[in-house]
Amino acid sequence: MSKTIEFYFDFGSPTAFLAHKRLQQLKAQYHCTIDYKAMLLGGIFKATGNTSPVAIPTKGEYMLLHDLPRFSKRYQVELSFNPHFPINTLYLMRAALAAQKLGCFERYVDCVYQALWQEEKNMGDMDIVAATLNDAGLDAQALIELSQGSDIKAELISNTEAAAERKIFGAPTMFLDGEMFFGQDRLDFVEERLQAAS
Repeated sequence: MSKTIEFYFDFGSPTAFLAHKRLQQLKAQYHCTIDYKAMLLGGIFKATGNTSPVAIPTKGEYMLLHDLPRFSKRYQVELSFNPHFPINTLYLMRAALAAQKLGCFERYVDCVYQALWQEEKNMGDMDIVAATLNDAGLDAQALIELSQGSDIKAELISNTEAAAERKIFGAPTMFLDGEMFFGQDRLDFVEERLQAAS
């Protein structure tokens, strides 16, 4: 029986990018389903009193110089730390919900993650966002227009509140069989569960 992994993410997290890439590898290997849950990380931080790891200089330096490169190598995934970090991802996350409704979600997610964490683009600049989406064959105008609607705005707020209610305090967070796993460095435990079920 195929397993479903719920994946709570925000594009602004490089560790969520690595999780996205690793989850796609696990999906291909174990034929599981990845259920993407867009949320706003800033809202989660506010609701839980948490903060970004880079807010602690020594921790941020460790992640940048050691932790992220190690996992990038382990997963065989190219990762470049974006010089424009931190980027306000509010509009990108709203557009992710719009992409779900327009039937181009997977392409949108791949495009935005690649632009942020491989191509080092300033995806806080809407002109760059529009050009990037169009270059990837996506309809930037349709995505951006739909993302500005009140329904989409309310949905992202609702998603973020629901995530906080599930005791989520950061990204990436995964749920498998009702159990929570925080951080892409916990995906070994997720894989163990998938192996046992296969």
